[in-house]
Amino acid sequence: MARSVPRHDRDAGGPAEVLAAKAALRQEVWSEMSAARVARFPGAAGRIPNFAGAEAAAERLRATEVWQAAGTVKANPDSAQLPVRQRALEDGKTVYMAVPRLAEPEPFFALDPAHLSEPPRKVASIRGASRSARRVTLAELSPVDLVVMGSVAVGEDGARLGKGGGFADLEFALAATAGLIGQHTASVTTVHELQIRAAGVIPVTGHDVPVDLIVTPERIIDCRPLHGPRLPAGIRWEDLTEAKIAAIPLLAAQREQR
Repeated sequence: MARSVPRHDRDAGGPAEVLAAKAALRQEVWSEMSAARVARFPGAAGRIPNFAGAEAAAERLRATEVWQAAGTVKANPDSAQLPVRQRALEDGKTVYMAVPRLAEPEPFFALDPAHLSEPPRKVASIRGASRSARRVTLAELSPVDLVVMGSVAVGEDGARLGKGGGFADLEFALAATAGLIGQHTASVTTVHELQIRAAGVIPVTGHDVPVDLIVTPERIIDCRPLHGPRLPAGIRWEDLTEAKIAAIPLLAAQREQR
């Protein structure tokens, strides 16, 4: 059973039939991972599932050109990508990680590998970042070289399905609007093989951001030939409810400046 979450966590916006199809696909993936026993504690349902082999996927990503060229990484805060954040810090990269649900006036953790009070493995967790990282505003971030996104499912065409709140796409849109992410900034996800779907299977809306690379413990899939040039990202206010805007101070401030 999915965990209880605030109302705005379940509303990414978009046509009702698309949201229903996404919800059904999430349940399918969560069930498959649970049945195969590849989801780590506390289970798959209701979240970006932590998966068996997450460390191997992080190592495979570590060997890619986009990783080696990146000095600054924006990463999701989920457990599945903790090994990615850890390795970024070990490799001397600055890591920006969103505060869960962007629910603070300073909605990002800034992890500087040159100034860590604990080992990268500890600091890369939400609890560790809360103790050791600097909280920063969007305006304090530097341009990002690589975006790491968590996924419930991902298509070979780069279509990505999150847990339903739309936060990863919103973070991407906010950073792009601020000039921190450009058309050629690489986006990647690490997943288990059971989370991958064929091209065209995952439904998308206008605010969904595709990934360029899918990395599993076994392989790398380059999605760029199938999804083509990424559309310019921006905040789609029509997809945001008043509840979501009110719950995210950065969004409320952005609307006041329009």
